[in-house]
Amino acid sequence: MWSLEQEMVLDNKPLPSIFMVPKLYRDISPRSFKPMLVSIGSLHRKDKNLQKFEVQKTTYLHNLLDMCVSNPEQTLKECVQKVSMKIEEIKACYEESTIYDHDEELVRMMVVDACFILYFIHLLSGAGGFQGNESIIPLIVTDMVLIENQIPFFVLKDIFESTFLQFKPNTSLTDHLKILLQGYTLFQNYKVTDTINLYTSHDHILGLLQNSLVPVDLLSPSFLQKEGSIFEHKRHSAMELYRAGVNFRPNEDANWAMAMKLELPRFSCFPWFWCKPTLWMPKLYVHVSTELILRNLILYEQSSLVPEYVTSYMWAMDMLVDTPEDVAMLINLGFLINHCGSNENVANTINNICQDVAIDGFYYHQEWQDLDTYYNSYWPNAAAGLKRRYFSSPWTIIALFAAIILFVLTLVQTIYTIKPQSR
Repeated sequence: MWSLEQEMVLDNKPLPSIFMVPKLYRDISPRSFKPMLVSIGSLHRKDKNLQKFEVQKTTYLHNLLDMCVSNPEQTLKECVQKVSMKIEEIKACYEESTIYDHDEELVRMMVVDACFILYFIHLLSGAGGFQGNESIIPLIVTDMVLIENQIPFFVLKDIFESTFLQFKPNTSLTDHLKILLQGYTLFQNYKVTDTINLYTSHDHILGLLQNSLVPVDLLSPSFLQKEGSIFEHKRHSAMELYRAGVNFRPNEDANWAMAMKLELPRFSCFPWFWCKPTLWMPKLYVHVSTELILRNLILYEQSSLVPEYVTSYMWAMDMLVDTPEDVAMLINLGFLINHCGSNENVANTINNICQDVAIDGFYYHQEWQDLDTYYNSYWPNAAAGLKRRYFSSPWTIIALFAAIILFVLTLVQTIYTIKPQSR
């Protein structure tokens, strides 16, 4: 399997945080990685389909400069100087195949794109009226989370300090970006904007989003350290576990949005139907942008030194979901909120997201090990087999009850036939 991290370590070079997605992953889902409207950074600068929006970006630049207290020309000069001083750091953030004519072009690109991002988010906050077709807003928001469509976070920070702090001195870049992050919500009843570690450096906006999904307290008893290979665990779908007696409950862990905890019965000596385990898990939104967001987060984790939290979560979901029947059950229980069409589409999306994706360690190793131990014990296994055989569909249930009724009628007829002979 391809691993950018392995390649860069072998070459003894720093890891680029912004790069073109390998063909292996792009072919699986081209839409998840290609910007639809706006080019940010240098990787898609030559794309003719994105050139029309360059005029709009320049307009946003001038609008932002006009809001500053200082003279617009002086503010722009300060921005250019700050970016120019870090040009080598900026280059190191991109893979070597990045194309631009000269350093001055790269500097201009960074300043224009940073101003555009910051002013666009300013409009999202409602502070300024969005001029133009509002239907393009979702396209811009999704384009801003693509791994190929990023600029370094420190560039955003420098431009923010040179512009917004002139008229908003009591705000921070992270608070400003939280408005954008709200558009990437993946889990119900969980605000990613409340869990960002302000003391951690970020690579870019996508890195900031990944950071918002990191456990708040790594020392919390509810957080499991990664261990074991994903391939050590047997696959038990949500329906199989449900038939075996596993209860599903919504995750209420404020420490981690993607926490999955298995609560085992305290008194295992009681009969099976009184002592069943409970799997606590988050409620996942599946909407038109979910696959795009998850794929870019996973690829970012695969290619950097950040922990593979999202990758682990999607591997766990891949094991829970095998068929549309599993999706239907999780929807009925409230753990999947489907705004993406049929249950079959959701199942295919979940099953394909981790295709050809490696994982260094599985963060739910103990949970899945305990689930497998429980499932393979006698009564849960037998119950699952019975439910699968006799209660898997309405027709098998009807057939079972028909057989029971026929058996009872036959038994009654036999009793009445024998009774006269016994007198």
